[in-house]
Amino acid sequence: MPTPRRICLVSPSHVAANPRLVKEANALQAAGHSVHVVAGWYFEPLDALDREIYSAATWDRTTVYYVTGPRVLLAKARRKLAHRKVARTKQPKLTTAMRACHPAIGLLAMAAKKIDADLYIGHGIAGLAAAAIAAGARKARYAFDAEDFHSAETTAVVENAADAAIVGTIEAALLPGCCCMTAASPLISHAYSTKYSIDPPVPILNVFPLSEAPAEAPAVLTDPRKPAKLYWFSQTIGPGRGLEQVILTLARMKTHCELYLRGIPAGDFVDDLLGIAATVGFTGKIEILPTAPSSEMARLATHYDLGLSLEQTKPANRDLCLTNKIFTYLLAGLPIALTPTQAQLQLAPELGSSAVMLNLDEPAKAATELDSYFASPLRRATARAEAWRLAQTRFNWEVEQISLLRTIDAVFSHAARTLAILGA
Repeated sequence: MPTPRRICLVSPSHVAANPRLVKEANALQAAGHSVHVVAGWYFEPLDALDREIYSAATWDRTTVYYVTGPRVLLAKARRKLAHRKVARTKQPKLTTAMRACHPAIGLLAMAAKKIDADLYIGHGIAGLAAAAIAAGARKARYAFDAEDFHSAETTAVVENAADAAIVGTIEAALLPGCCCMTAASPLISHAYSTKYSIDPPVPILNVFPLSEAPAEAPAVLTDPRKPAKLYWFSQTIGPGRGLEQVILTLARMKTHCELYLRGIPAGDFVDDLLGIAATVGFTGKIEILPTAPSSEMARLATHYDLGLSLEQTKPANRDLCLTNKIFTYLLAGLPIALTPTQAQLQLAPELGSSAVMLNLDEPAKAATELDSYFASPLRRATARAEAWRLAQTRFNWEVEQISLLRTIDAVFSHAARTLAILGA
């Protein structure tokens, strides 16, 4: 059995906004390691969900608040100045890029340095920077979990030269020093390997524990008198998520549908979405559902007929990622409607009959495909059964965490062999 190690996970996000980090912390702690999580706090609506996670956690944690206070205000002021400097130079030094990247990097690093760990694992660019700083101070190792391809994560990074320089500088400087790296999809792994000429990160999919699944496979609801219920969730209900396009498809369908969206509405987006629905003639219900703990998301999805994974091809990260929506739906035994991004097209053969591919750029054809799906009770029953089977046998955390644990164990096994050789 591998020797237990002290591992510190570092993220600027709320733990409620990063279920991937929570799963990793739980898995490493259960494997016998001593885990400490350093996580950010900045958004009041997530506080109750954070508390629920912490109450069940067996690992230690430090919360870094970066909303108000002298240190936070100073960090934000320094960030603005550093960002202006990057905009002028386009080739910033690492320290300047870190300062310009995120106001919490210094605060996260300060908190992480207080944790005596053998390995610091960063989540997000700010987490990577803080983990590297802490590891340097403690003469320890650091690693990175890339949930996104950060240099093409947002439109701002892609289109703003300063933002691109900030992310590129940090990644180019720090990734080669990582003792290991994981990524949330095979294509994100390939993108990092290609861009920075590093070993491909180990893909660790955003799947979930079987304990979060319903107690039994959900029944198939095929009553033609009832509308088909389509379901989508995210932290934020906002633009650029495919929701505007799916309304155009629903308006063309013969099947009576209802659309259920779970998350926190961004600004006036829901009103805008309702306006689009009225304009194109979609008369079905659009209902906004409250946020919920990550551990409840699969069970909450069981009552619907089709889960929506409407990823876009731009920015490039959306084309490469495999989000937790897909694997939440599978765990719920819920069939999935996928858009044809590179990552989802690559995954589709494994999903087989549990998935329906929809090109929202052709709403009439997408509507016909959905009508065909809902008109066949046999196809719907087969899809639901296959979704359940895939989650129970392949796409679950019990299977996926093995890759994570082997990756971490390999880091320390290699270090132990190196020391043995040097001491021989």
